[in-house]
Amino acid sequence: MTDAAETPKPTLLAEALDILRTVVIALAIALLFRIVAWQPYTIPSSSMEPGLVTGDYILVSKFAYGWSRASLPFAPPLFEGRVLGTGPGRGEVVVFRDSADPGKTLIKRVVGLPGDRVQVIGGRVLVNGAATARQNLGPAIDRDDPHVHPVLFDERLADGRTYATFDRGEAPGDDTGVYLVPAGRYFMMGDNRDNSLDSRWPTQAGGVGFVAAQDIVGRADLVLASWHPGAGLLKPWTWLDLQWDRFVKPIR
Repeated sequence: MTDAAETPKPTLLAEALDILRTVVIALAIALLFRIVAWQPYTIPSSSMEPGLVTGDYILVSKFAYGWSRASLPFAPPLFEGRVLGTGPGRGEVVVFRDSADPGKTLIKRVVGLPGDRVQVIGGRVLVNGAATARQNLGPAIDRDDPHVHPVLFDERLADGRTYATFDRGEAPGDDTGVYLVPAGRYFMMGDNRDNSLDSRWPTQAGGVGFVAAQDIVGRADLVLASWHPGAGLLKPWTWLDLQWDRFVKPIR
């Protein structure tokens, strides 16, 4: 009777290589998911209040408009235009890369499509000569500055889409000339109308100018969670400092 052969025990190096292989595969899957499907972002400022506030952790759909170089980490200039691309609709909230600094991402609402004529008069947006319908809902509170009480408006587009905006009164950008949106570009505005450097100003003046289709990363779809300002990954004592009323909120 012969003894069964013993199964050789894996060496320490083999175990380490196996762990490394598993980690690399997991990271590759996560990276592919971020490039192709969804990518999380954190809202760093109040330019999109009241719909999005500082500390919101949001999910952005990469596949909503197809893919461009902006969809890739660091936006390498590998190709022009969009693959399987469709343009965003008026009123949608999008994340895009700053043309002056591709490593910087911004978030605004699409107000004007290619070929549109956009103007702001008295703080009210006109697209192709028609004023966007809006209803005054009275004074509100700015979460970033509780001492400020902007007026809350409910805006309604012709297709029925509604969203909330802030108006702080007379401010630069309340009255503009007519902007003719070029082909392949979009006119963006922040919902916090008097606290947003957007397409009303060129990049040389700190704004974003007309945003190229290929600079759009994707559509902002969902607020997953939200932390109060001051919370951070390197501050463990702030991890539970959550804004509980902002969990899993669709972005309008």
